[in-house]
Amino acid sequence: MRFISETSSDGVREQLFTLGDIPGVLWTPEEAVAPRPLVLIGHGGGQHKKAPDILARARRFVTGGGFAVVAVDVPAHGDRPKVEEYDRIASENQARVAAGEELAPLIAGFQALVARQTVPEWRAVLDAVQQLEHVGAGPVGYWGVSLGCGLGVPFVAAETRVRAAVLGLGGAPASAEVAARITVPVEFLMQWDDERVPRAQSLALFDALASAEKTLHASPGKHGELPASELESGLKFFARHLG
Repeated sequence: MRFISETSSDGVREQLFTLGDIPGVLWTPEEAVAPRPLVLIGHGGGQHKKAPDILARARRFVTGGGFAVVAVDVPAHGDRPKVEEYDRIASENQARVAAGEELAPLIAGFQALVARQTVPEWRAVLDAVQQLEHVGAGPVGYWGVSLGCGLGVPFVAAETRVRAAVLGLGGAPASAEVAARITVPVEFLMQWDDERVPRAQSLALFDALASAEKTLHASPGKHGELPASELESGLKFFARHLG
């Protein structure tokens, strides 16, 4: 892990880093000196590690819960180079949708492909960040919706350090199969009028989660219209389960 820059404002320290080819950012309380819970945030499609909603959520988790928060650019996003294979698949999927095919299965297939790379990358990021004195090997949470859900489901299913997760704005038969391996507490966010993810598929993904404790937050609105209140709800959720 190599740190590129460090800034502080309003009690939050922000450190940009690279881990191999992975660009990321770590937020911690400005005076943090002891181990603390860590939340990994997965950004949405077409976004990046410092997208406005990611930045706002990270800072709130730090100031409101004392958490460390980390986010990285997924392949072909943010500061990472374009991936020709991914561009080709995206173009092919657009053509298939134009020809009348359903969008959700195509998205699920693409996300499953990307997850083969992101799951080991995110685990490596956790390894490196938890070696820092001001983070430490505390409990881990995961927050991710849309693309962050599609990539987050296999990550949470595979990573035993994750003790709680906020997921949502996603749903597909393939994801449901992996979701059956998730047993940690989950808060699942769903937009009732989502134009990208069929309602039945979101409900099926929630139903597939094997978690003994899971809650469904269904709100009116389209895919990108999560209520602002979900920010505080996520903070309280992680505070309960990560301490």
